Amino acid sequence: MLYEHLGARPRVHDTAVIAPTAVISGDVELSAHCQVLHGAVITAEGGPITIGENVIVMENALIRATAADAVHIGAHTLVGTLASIAGASVGEEVFLASGARVFNGAHVGNQCEIRVNAIVMRRAVLPEGTVVPIGWVAVGDPVQLFSPDQSEEIALAQPELDFPGHVFGVDRDTPDLMVQLTERYGQSLARHADDHPA
Repeated sequence: MLYEHLGARPRVHDTAVIAPTAVISGDVELSAHCQVLHGAVITAEGGPITIGENVIVMENALIRATAADAVHIGAHTLVGTLASIAGASVGEEVFLASGARVFNGAHVGNQCEIRVNAIVMRRAVLPEGTVVPIGWVAVGDPVQLFSPDQSEEIALAQPELDFPGHVFGVDRDTPDLMVQLTERYGQSLARHADDHPA
């Protein structure tokens, strides 16, 4: 289904194929020969999404732009099942395996591989050809790769993460952080009440 959101309609090249159970919402541009499979969600939540030619978005993948972070995905990239990209830039010929996650402000260079359940943290910058092993975490600029059992090292490599502040506009030290975050984000998401099929 295609939905108009915040006055923007998806723009889909006539050679792109979208499964009937996929959802594409808002300021999204799908280029030639893209494939969006069942259950995938591509939603522009205030920022644009541009997807290059011959990109494949597998079942139940999620691609989301925010007002703070647009999404760009280069040509010939595969976004695997249950993978997600939130407010990030992904180069050409990238492979995001099943369950891979790329977070806000990250930049993934051309021909990178983000393997099964690997994570690219917020603001991480992966040079061309970087491989993030199964379950590993990529952090920082210059990027450092950590195994999932290195939580202390991961935390030290990204001291200015401030996910609540950057993504939701809420100070991490707010006493009622989750109350503020859910109310503010809920109001933003409520804008979908006015969406309609495009």
